[in-house]
Amino acid sequence: MDIIRQIATTLNVQPKQVEAVIALLDDGATVPFIARYRKEVTGGLDDTQLRNLHDQLGYLRSLNERRETILKSIDEQGKLNDELRAAIEAADNKTTLEDLYLPYKPKRRTKAQIAREAGLAPLAEAIMDTQPAEPLDLAADYVDADKGVADAQAALDGARAIVIEQLGEDAALLARLREKLWREGVVVSQVVEGQAEAGEKFKDYFDYAEPIAKVPGHRALALFRGRNEGVLNVSLQAQAEELPSSVPSEYELIIVEHFGIGEKCCWLRDCVRLAWRAKLLISLSTDAFSRLKQQADEDAISVFASNVKDLLLAAPAGRLPTLGLDPGLRTGVKVAVVDDTGKVAATDTIYPHVPRKDWQGSLHTLFKLIKQHNVRLVAIGNGTASRETDQLAAELVAECRKQDMEVHKLVVSEAGASVYSASELASQELPDLDVSLRGAVSIARRLQDPLAELVKIDPKSIGVGQYQHDVDQNALAHSLDGVVEDCVNAVGVDVNTASPALLARIAGLHATLAANIVAFRDEHGAFNSRKTLLKVPRLGAKTYEQAAGFLRVNGGKEPLDASAVHPEAYGVVKKMSEALGLSTGELIGNREAIARIKPQDFITEQFGLPTIRDIISELEKPGRDPRGEFKTASFAEGVNEVSDLEVGMVLEGVVSNVANFGAFVDIGVHQDGLVHISQLADRYVSDPREVVKAGDVVKVRVLEVDPKRKRISLSMRKDGGQSGSDHSSAKRQDNNPSRNQHKSNKRDSKPQPNTAMADAFAKLKR
Repeated sequence: MDIIRQIATTLNVQPKQVEAVIALLDDGATVPFIARYRKEVTGGLDDTQLRNLHDQLGYLRSLNERRETILKSIDEQGKLNDELRAAIEAADNKTTLEDLYLPYKPKRRTKAQIAREAGLAPLAEAIMDTQPAEPLDLAADYVDADKGVADAQAALDGARAIVIEQLGEDAALLARLREKLWREGVVVSQVVEGQAEAGEKFKDYFDYAEPIAKVPGHRALALFRGRNEGVLNVSLQAQAEELPSSVPSEYELIIVEHFGIGEKCCWLRDCVRLAWRAKLLISLSTDAFSRLKQQADEDAISVFASNVKDLLLAAPAGRLPTLGLDPGLRTGVKVAVVDDTGKVAATDTIYPHVPRKDWQGSLHTLFKLIKQHNVRLVAIGNGTASRETDQLAAELVAECRKQDMEVHKLVVSEAGASVYSASELASQELPDLDVSLRGAVSIARRLQDPLAELVKIDPKSIGVGQYQHDVDQNALAHSLDGVVEDCVNAVGVDVNTASPALLARIAGLHATLAANIVAFRDEHGAFNSRKTLLKVPRLGAKTYEQAAGFLRVNGGKEPLDASAVHPEAYGVVKKMSEALGLSTGELIGNREAIARIKPQDFITEQFGLPTIRDIISELEKPGRDPRGEFKTASFAEGVNEVSDLEVGMVLEGVVSNVANFGAFVDIGVHQDGLVHISQLADRYVSDPREVVKAGDVVKVRVLEVDPKRKRISLSMRKDGGQSGSDHSSAKRQDNNPSRNQHKSNKRDSKPQPNTAMADAFAKLKR
């Protein structure tokens, strides 16, 4: 119950909701299943809340396991009393728990331990109790050559080691000092001598200082990377102004006060000074940097997860024959044609660029492939030679239109394509295809259906994160796996066409079961009902319960199998159909009839109002795709390199990445530009995601170009970023720890205007 109350308080939900979710999770239910099909039980918690709950549950259960281990250890030492037990049982985080355990934790043989073995613990205790002005007299009674204590000064040195260790093992004091250091400490960084030129990208941090509690995640990760690369010296200054070594700091005075040390005992005060400066400041600074790193990691992982979700849920161009081009110079442009199901129809390699410059021959080859396979889309990877290849595709499309062939081209992100090409999955899917050509296949397929293709790639390779290699990799993988699972289940998959990689992400399934489904499909033919899934080896009733609602069977004998209605609710739909005098097939998609359904008439003990409403909504648009309408950007002709950019240019681009400080936009020059958060709109923006998300098509104005540092500054403001605060002042504001905090404004959620290109795609699909 303690865990339930803690989670309920943290997530601001009711304890009964938490209790219900924990019961479902412990029974083997998955987050997507609970979010979609157990709304009555959870009170309508969404997948984000459920994943947070799941993570909190894991943390608190791990905390309890550590608590029991610590209690057992201290008890075995014979030092566990009621007061200590109560404090340990009340600890609500791992830091507090470890602080309490510190005095009892088995240690290596320290100076303090050696002093205790020499019988000097009573001396240390006597000095702490009596606080003599001159403790040397007390030390004389502890001289013992046989124990290695040669004289009174040696005894006093041993006592000092014991006292310093004790000063640093008081849990309440440590908590107070730690929080003060977090509130008042200042992160300071300077460039390492001789590294200014090599570390040019860290120039903003060559002479930098900011309160640690105010350092945003992206700056923290930049500082840590600069330190790890040997460019920056990064340290924590305990307070804003450094004091002379002879003046005790506020931290030392807190220690003195905590232990009630008087002014006359200079020896103890000297112990305090040594304890703080040689021990506590170092360990607590490490704690503070760890806390900063953890917060920065959580921030970066959240940003990465949001961007991955946006890309995975990007609108598909549709199942149309597509030609994929993986650009290259010396090695040529790799070509792959996939049919409307994504199956490889043809491959080739062309050499339109230097050194061969076979432009006309390349056009001829591509035109022949388009005509032969009725290609409707041309997908161009955005890597090396992308713009040059885009120019080739432009001529190709123009020639096709002269021949009354409706073909459209566009550039797509090829992030992760090379990773996929060399993967074991790619070798299984495309065993007869050279590794170099698999990337072109992936580029073509990801235009047809981004989710189905990107799910084959490690989410960390999709390339929409900041400092993703610097953050906790286990936490990143855990978060991204959850995002991918939620996205796949939100869309649903056709069990008769889905790849093993896609099936493995369905709730309740895993790689082995996905492979078994595909093997069963290959051996017995297409599934004609969801129930047939129960014949798949190792797919039992519990797995079926979790997965069935997210697996679609199109054209089967049960019309509802093509919808998101769970098989357990088919009886509800049957009652609705009977009440209207229609068959299930006649009811699906019949909005006029569905409008006559009164949800409250079909509520049962098992199915409450939320589920009934979900069922009705699904009946209106069965199997609907929750992804938006397909859009694409048109890059400006003649703007291919950073050197082609001019201040004031207005360009169209695609948001490639969203960070807390702004959005990166691909404008077709091989280097994304940054729209700083202050340049996203003609109003204050607290979170860039209020305005844009990865994959959005936007218009931007060029504010500044720095070719040497490969930085492009852009604006989405209607005034071009010229009024209010200019871009340079915005950058200064972002790096200024004392900048004013503004109140958050809600986003004006207006749909992005469609483009002529998108209209053309809509016609193609019709």
